[in-house]
Parts: sequence; structure tokens; C-alpha cells
Amino acid sequence: MLMFTLDRDAQLATNLAASLDLQLSPHELRLFEDGERKLRPLCDPRGDDVYVIHSLHGDATDSPHDKLCSLLMFIATLYDHGADRVSAVLPYMAYGRKDRRTKPFDPVGQRYLAQLFEAVGTAQVFVLEAHNAAALQNAFRIPVQHLEAHLAFSSLAHLLHDAHSVVASPDPGGVKRAQLWREELESRLQRDVGFAMIDKRRSAGVVSGSEGVSGEVHGATVLLLDDLIASGGTLQRAARALREAGARRVLAFAAHGLFVGSAAQTLAEAAIECVVVSDSVPAQRVPRDSALHHKLQLASCVPLLSEAIRESHLAWSR
Repeated sequence: MLMFTLDRDAQLATNLAASLDLQLSPHELRLFEDGERKLRPLCDPRGDDVYVIHSLHGDATDSPHDKLCSLLMFIATLYDHGADRVSAVLPYMAYGRKDRRTKPFDPVGQRYLAQLFEAVGTAQVFVLEAHNAAALQNAFRIPVQHLEAHLAFSSLAHLLHDAHSVVASPDPGGVKRAQLWREELESRLQRDVGFAMIDKRRSAGVVSGSEGVSGEVHGATVLLLDDLIASGGTLQRAARALREAGARRVLAFAAHGLFVGSAAQTLAEAAIECVVVSDSVPAQRVPRDSALHHKLQLASCVPLLSEAIRESHLAWSR
């Protein structure tokens, strides 16, 4: 097995490789003056089962488009030089938000993304907490391993011990995600866990809703679960509504912490006691002197990715 990472911040990939008793394989990145780049492996991939880790979030150096193009061309290069199987490991997958048409002439970005991976021969894709898991599975014609981030949050048991707990979705689109975590918590804790949902509608990037909370949250510790945090407005709005409905505590959880724009200020919101995200995206946009930094906690997604990759490789080896 070979494992490469194209992430400039390679901490997640380094930890993942170590959990599989591997060293990250070396590669060369050459940048041309006009912005083009060349990527090539510095070891022979012939006949190997190869995993390429690349989190497709925008950062100070590369946009999601840059990262996607680099990943696709590197996968194609590995096949050109004899790799037997190449899998893309996407701790964060871009273009997942647009998975259906809601207006005339809308794109379906997730399907186009799938077609690009298929075009270069990608054998399978590993994705941590997609925006819509069902749409993800339907977009790809190659195997997709979808990993649910709430399983990583179970390691933070000290946050989940309250007898009166409720799992809440900040919008109708996240109901299934929240229900799955609720069922997992009920099974593990051997007690009832409540469920709630906050009304939210979005059109042309503008969020609207009645601020209504469906479900009993009075006096409860609410575990507010979303797939990602961008500007933080959705969680801020949901937390306020939950506290107004009588919630005693609101703990915010999200698989991916993008923290764009004024997210650090928005999530300093007093209604939110703490913010928990996975390490799928480096928390580079959170200033160390911000209120958010002091209440931010990380849950590692390495065990989830490691187990999935190990099982996949064992199946390939048989």
C-alpha cells in the first residue's frame, strides 16, 4: 500500500499514515511562473494499492478548484505509471452543497465532480460527512465510502453525559444526520435522547425562517449538529432559538470547520457553550486570541478513515 498527501498542512495525513503503520510516500510539486503546476510521485507505484489524501477546502494558497485539478491530474499520473488501484481520500469534499436543481438552469456540481473522478479512473472515493449522503451515493458510479462524523464525536464523552440530552438539527436538511447520531447515542448510553429541529430556509444565499423549534428542549443540553461551519450564521441563529425555547446548554458540532469571513466573531455567541469540529480542515482561520479559539475543540477523524482504508486494502489484497 502507498499513501500520498497533496495537503500543504500534512498533519492529518501524517497521523493517518502512522495509524496504518505507513510512511507518507514522497512526491514532487513544481510550480511554474504562470500558475501551472506539475506533480509526480517519487516512488514507483506499479502494481500498488494507492491512497491519495487531499482535503478540498480553499485556503490562503489554493482554491478548491486548484486542489481538485491537482488531485485529478495526480491520480491520472499514478495510473499512467502502473498503479493497480488509486483511491481518493477526501476528508472534506468541495461542491457537495449543490446536489440538486432548485432554480432554472442550476448546475448539479456534485454530479459533475463525480464524473471528473470517474474520468481519470479513480477506483473509489472516501468522504467524511457529505452535505447529503444519499445524493452523494447517487452522484457516483464508482464505490463511495461515506463516513459519518458523529462517530468521531463519541470520543468527547465528557460533553455527552447529561441525563437530559437532545440532538438538534439547525435546519430541515440535516434531520437524517441528527437522527442517526441520536440513535447511536441512545444505543451507547442506554437511555432516551431527545430530538429537535429549527426552521430554516435559504434562497439566493439569504437565510429565512420562523425561528421556531420543533421538539422539547426545555432544561436540556442540546447537541446541535451540522455538516459544516462556514460563516457560522446558521449555528448562531439556531443556538439563539434553542436558548429562547428553554435549552439549558447548547453545544455545537460540525464535521468541517471552514470558519470563513467573520465566523470567529459570529461563533463567539454567548448562546453557544462550545464548538466541536473534526480535524478534516485545519482550523487556520480561527485567531488564537479570539473567543472562539478558547471554546473550540477538535475530534480526530483519523480512526474513522484508518478503519475504512484498512478494510478496503484487506479486501483488495485477498
